[in-house]
Amino acid sequence: MTTSPQEQAPAPPQPAAPGGHPQRWLILGVLCLAVLTVVLDNTVLNVAIPSLTRELGAATSDIQWMINAYSLVQSGLLLSAGSAADRYGRKKMLVAGLALFGVGSLVAGLADSTGQLIAARAGMGVGGALLMTTVLAVAIQIFTPEEQPKAIGIWAAVNSLGFAAGPLLGGFMLDHFWWGAIFLINIPVAVLALVAVVVLVPESKNPQGDRPDLLGAVLSTIGMASLVFAIISGPEHGWTSGRVLVTAAVAIVVLAAFAYWESRIPYPMIDMHFFRNRQFTGAVSGGVLITFGMGGSLFLLTQHMQFVLGYEPLEAGLRTAPLALMIVALNFTGVAAKWAARLGTPLAIGLGMAVMAAGLASIATVASGGYTGTLLGLVLIGGGAAVASPAMSHAIMSAIPPEKAGVGGGINGTVAEFGTGLGVAVLGALLNSRFAALIPVAATSLPSALAAAGSAEEKARVTDAFSSGLEISLLVGALAVLLGGMVAGALLRRAERADFA
Repeated sequence: MTTSPQEQAPAPPQPAAPGGHPQRWLILGVLCLAVLTVVLDNTVLNVAIPSLTRELGAATSDIQWMINAYSLVQSGLLLSAGSAADRYGRKKMLVAGLALFGVGSLVAGLADSTGQLIAARAGMGVGGALLMTTVLAVAIQIFTPEEQPKAIGIWAAVNSLGFAAGPLLGGFMLDHFWWGAIFLINIPVAVLALVAVVVLVPESKNPQGDRPDLLGAVLSTIGMASLVFAIISGPEHGWTSGRVLVTAAVAIVVLAAFAYWESRIPYPMIDMHFFRNRQFTGAVSGGVLITFGMGGSLFLLTQHMQFVLGYEPLEAGLRTAPLALMIVALNFTGVAAKWAARLGTPLAIGLGMAVMAAGLASIATVASGGYTGTLLGLVLIGGGAAVASPAMSHAIMSAIPPEKAGVGGGINGTVAEFGTGLGVAVLGALLNSRFAALIPVAATSLPSALAAAGSAEEKARVTDAFSSGLEISLLVGALAVLLGGMVAGALLRRAERADFA
């Protein structure tokens, strides 16, 4: 049996300058450059799907694996990558992540078969896992507690900027170059970030030097990858199919074994006592629901803009950009951090997520009426997310000891991956179920149903059915976000009262 964190000898704090690292804002810029590279690559690939299908002869299953190979590897390795960063050095893992991501991008850009591209994407997933966990951990180390909310807000804004800029950059690159350029463009950015990291970023790691938890790393990787695979496979193969049920069962058994193992060893990768901390459980539960609602809803909204409103991918990207630009504006100016500090973390998260829920509900009620009404919803979602998301990430990171900052970054990334994947799967299933009930034809998707429609009236009936399913899915997403805000706010408020008691 392990002792509780209160009974263990505390790790000596890692010294920092009284005002934080003297070059902390420049270092944050370098870290954000690394994050931007990863986020851009995630979003830009979606724009290139038609080109990949045409030039590589990729089947639908190949396209799915090009996307899923990256997400499965990254989500499976996030916790292990964070633990390795804490033990061996966050700067070392950041350098390794940038190098792997750059090499993977080179192989992907020069690939001449779907198999090579899928393998390259998996390698990029390893680099992405190291980057996404280590960046947040380094930021926590170099900033003072007072500056951490603003720094995390800027980090969140860069994520949103990548989300908005990915389709635009992808569309521009594909208009002027061949599809491999969307990967090769990562290389100069990765090299620049790599040099800057080597020169500027200070090394930090857990001073206790815990033994590596190899079995925990294996179990967490298998368990999370299986869970994400089951979520990804559900909408396509059916939630009761053998593939989904088997992988879900493997995920449950392996993750249960991981939790048991972590509670029994003296050097756990994740201390199970964290889950007794109301601040930690509140932030994690809220984080899952916020990404569930927003990730799933935006995935469906993008389809609505293309299939129902008739926008091209580049046009759809431009019209979803106000959401991300709202997040960027409020966080880069520091307005969101000031609001969060004035309101307090529990109220900031609760109100932010309530505003996001209002935005999703607004879009649901006007989805069939064109873009004008949707714009208001996007602005509300962006404003709420600008306040709630950084506050949520900061709550997770501050609930974990500084020497475990890498694991904290891994948990934060895992929450986002899990919530988004679950949102896309569940809300997508709701939409498809409603669509199939209203359109009793053999078509399995909106494009195929539109292709089968023989008249303008039939096409209108198909798009109306899709809009009806979208409305229900968005309202469920709004409810999930609102519920997440209430749960997280209540638990964080209790944690604050317990601290003052």
